[in-house]
Amino acid sequence: MINDPKLSEPSLQDKIYRELRQKIMLGGLKPGHSLTLRGLGELYEVSMTPAREVLRRLAAEGALIVTNTGRFMTPILNNDRLEELTALRGLLEPEIAARALPRAHLALIDRMQLINSRIAQAVIQKEPISYVQANLEFHRSLYLRAQAPAMLALVENIWLQIGPTMRELYEKINVQEAPRHHVSILAALKSSDEPKLRLMVQTDVTNGLRMLVR
Repeated sequence: MINDPKLSEPSLQDKIYRELRQKIMLGGLKPGHSLTLRGLGELYEVSMTPAREVLRRLAAEGALIVTNTGRFMTPILNNDRLEELTALRGLLEPEIAARALPRAHLALIDRMQLINSRIAQAVIQKEPISYVQANLEFHRSLYLRAQAPAMLALVENIWLQIGPTMRELYEKINVQEAPRHHVSILAALKSSDEPKLRLMVQTDVTNGLRMLVR
């Protein structure tokens, strides 16, 4: 009997879940993209059971919706839903950023500056997925320092729901510049200015998306 954890179904199921979750969050799938048990099974060479559990798990998180015919697909968000999710970001992300501030050492700030450079490069190269990935990494690098896993899980759940729509919106309007408020966020971190940090994070996560959906 082969006892290799790499081959165990639970481990493989978790691997598929993590890969697909990341792909959705980063806009690797567009809104309305259908996912089937057979397609997922063939792609990862697994049976229907783990494929079904992965899709159900993602649907429970809001990353996928289940249609009346039982199909799984990435959500198509209207402006009202985007505004709702944006408002939630505006409430949660300034708070988790403020909690991270006391632990925002210089090495973290330097790393965030490098990530911001990658965002600018993605703009120049017109790579929306790279843009979304680096933008989320910029924020997540800071939020991890808050040591607030429950709050971070809520934030990531929102990112998961808006990922496909964000990628499509960035492609639609042809983004020409990196997020302008990131420099102010970095400045607030360097000066340990909590009110400014809260304001800049809130402005960054709300104004940017509202501009995209006009």
